[in-house]
Amino acid sequence: MKNKKAAKQKKKTVPAQLHLLFSEIRNDTIIMKDGTLRAVLMVSSLNFALKNEDEQNAIISTYVSFLNSLEHPLQVVMQSRRLQIKPYLDKLIAKERAQSNELLRAQMSDYRSFVSELVSLGEIMSKQFYVVVPYDPLSNKNKSFWARAMEVINPAITVRLKGERFLKRKYDLDQRLRQIESGLTSMGLTTVRLDTQSLIELLYSTYNPDIALSEQIPPLNKMEVDQS
Repeated sequence: MKNKKAAKQKKKTVPAQLHLLFSEIRNDTIIMKDGTLRAVLMVSSLNFALKNEDEQNAIISTYVSFLNSLEHPLQVVMQSRRLQIKPYLDKLIAKERAQSNELLRAQMSDYRSFVSELVSLGEIMSKQFYVVVPYDPLSNKNKSFWARAMEVINPAITVRLKGERFLKRKYDLDQRLRQIESGLTSMGLTTVRLDTQSLIELLYSTYNPDIALSEQIPPLNKMEVDQS
């Protein structure tokens, strides 16, 4: 009886993928289960308080113009994470071992110990800023209503199976992304679009904040992808 009960419970186990809102990541783009797309920009920060009054007014004016130019929603995300210092320490160890000068090797060892102790004494956090740019076929006003409606019939399946339809949507998303990049750059911000590997790492660390500190995901070409 216990074995039958355990087997039933095992069958009822729902895969974690069913709880995720996205279906796949392809060509630097997140494909959502409803057929819409997402691109993610990493954006630099700006110390507004250090600007003089004229510079502040110029930034505010540019920001207002940027918001007024938008015809679609945006999502701004700020993430705080514990500083991942291990890769940096590993590089220091490699350089220390390759150093032939005894004095420099000792200084590098002392510096590495100092950094490691400093991080262990306090929760040093890093902040990252992202702008998520969505694309929904129904929001593309350049197309007719029926053309937009036809694109969302069974969207998750059509996006997954038909590459041509995905490329058309990605083209529209890329145009929208360039507009956002231009607006952010005009405010003195630096933007970088996350590629496929970076998107996977971002989502992995977002859904697994504790595990991500100790278990880093492998490069894209070494991942085992479940095609089921």
